This record gives sequence, C-alpha cells and structure tokens, in this order.
Amino acid sequence: MKRTLNFPCWGLALAGMLAMSVVPAAAQSTVATTAPYPARPIRMVVPFPAGGATDILARALSQKLGEKLGQAVVVDNRPGAGGTIGADAASKAAPDGYTLLLSTTSTHSIGPAINPKIPYNAETDFTPIGYVATSPNVVLVPLSSPAKTMREFIDYARKNPGKLNYASSGNGTIINLTTEYFKAESGTFILHIPYRGTALSIPDLISGKLDLLIDSLVTGLPHVKDGKLRALAVTSLRPTALAPGMPTVAESLPGFESVTWFGVYGPKGMPADLALKINIALNAALREAEVKERFARLGAEPTGGTPQAFAAMVKTDAAKWKKIISERKITPD
Repeated sequence: MKRTLNFPCWGLALAGMLAMSVVPAAAQSTVATTAPYPARPIRMVVPFPAGGATDILARALSQKLGEKLGQAVVVDNRPGAGGTIGADAASKAAPDGYTLLLSTTSTHSIGPAINPKIPYNAETDFTPIGYVATSPNVVLVPLSSPAKTMREFIDYARKNPGKLNYASSGNGTIINLTTEYFKAESGTFILHIPYRGTALSIPDLISGKLDLLIDSLVTGLPHVKDGKLRALAVTSLRPTALAPGMPTVAESLPGFESVTWFGVYGPKGMPADLALKINIALNAALREAEVKERFARLGAEPTGGTPQAFAAMVKTDAAKWKKIISERKITPD
C-alpha cells in the first residue's frame, strides 16, 4: 500500500514554523524603532575647547535640556580648526536624536564663507533644531579719544582716514569681521592691527596706542566699569539688557548688527517630529531663570523659536558675512 504525502499540509506546517521563527525578530525590530525618545543619554558636541564661553554656555543649557527631555545631555568637546572638526563629526552621526551640535557663527556663518574647503555643507548636512542665544559686542575707545558717542567717532574717523587703528583677535575672527563691517557701513578707513587675542590688546587701548576695539561684552565691559575705557555702543540691533542704557551702533548706522549666535543642529535626515520634540524641550529650557542668569554672566541672551526661524536667521547671517569677506578681501590667518 502506497503512502501519499500531503504536501500542502506539510508546506503549511513548514510555513508556520518559519513564521514563528521570524515574528519575534520582526517584533523586536518594531519595538526598537518605536521605542520612546530619548531612551539613553544624548551627546551634545561642542566644537570648541572646554572652559571657553561656548563650552560654559553648553553646560548650562545641557543640564536643563536634559531635565526637560528626561535623559542626561552630555557635553562632548571636539575642538579644532575654528569649530569645523566638531561640526563635521556631528554632521556624520546617525540622525536619531542622540547626537546634537551646539553651533555658532563660526561653524555655520563665517567658517563656510572664509574657507570653502571645510568638510561639510553648512546648509545641507544638518537639521536645524533651535536658536539658543545671541551675544553682542561693545565698541570701546580709550578715555583719551575725542569721541564721546558713536556718531562722534564716525565723524572723527571720516575726517582722519588712515590715521586711526583698531585691534582684533586675528584675520577672519568675528572681531575682525565686525570692525570691517563697521568700516564698510560708516565709510571710514581704519588700519587693522591683529593680536593673538583681544585681551592682549587691552593695555594698548587703555594707553591710547590703539583707537578702537570692538570686543565681547563679557571681556570689554569690566574695563568700562573700572573707568579705564569708554564704551560707545553695543552691536546688537536693539538695546540689550546685558548693558542697560547703552545705545546701539544701529542708531548711528541703521540696520547695523553683529552678534555671535549659538544654536542647536542635528545631523541631516532627522525626522521632523523628532527635531520638533527637541525644539520644544530646548525652548522650555531657555525659559528657565537659572539658564537666563548663567547666560547673562557670559554676555548672552536666550532667544528660542522654531527650527524654521533659526534656519532663516542663519541663512541671512551667512550671506551677510560672505559679502563682507568677499568685498573686504579677508583671508584667515
């Protein structure tokens, strides 16, 4: 008597066995991709050395941002090449929300304009998440200067082309570019004397060997409060609470604005809902009184806003510096 093999039944059983072996893996995959974010600590790349203003600002922000997200946000310093090394590392990370970049004017506005060979595209290799803060500069002159106001200094410089000088922290730095921007807008000719840092130029400014320094509020204002230098104006578009009562350069040169900005990016390809979740937590952190107080000590004001508004600001800022760098023929040191 011949035995008849029931292939359809056997095949069904085999298919069922295979399905049982596959389903757990598929289920695990679904669980992994839909796990609530964040499920582990988040890395915030800071493209500058520990101890600097950007690092201190990042640590003040990361603590509160971590509280809002429910996971630790760990600062990862990746300094070098004016911030481009850290920015490049962040751009190549997975777009899963576990690597963020605290970017600045240097990494996304000035750097790409002054060095076209940087290893990333500032516009396309990142996902904008949020605007963090701005830090204006202050226009300083020696007490011996005949100028008591910004308008008086502009008039004085116009009447003495090539006879005045200004200090900066080197070619291509925000201080150098801001002063060249000021010269272009005011129609003045002021000689450039680069230093290795603005702190090294302060004694020469106090003694009157220098005529002008546009420095950060944090390092510049203490000398004004000590009665060693005169402050003429701040470089923010509007008056700042960081220097109450001080006029702006824009009051003499309409539209003039030069600030160092800070913002958070993720790598390109980050889902919009994930970027929005981090943005909401970021804005909540920036509203905290403790963050505002710590930022103020660094001469920075929290900003906040949507990812779209942040991206638009950076695009405008980058275009401005690119124009200044091109017109003034500025090259890095």
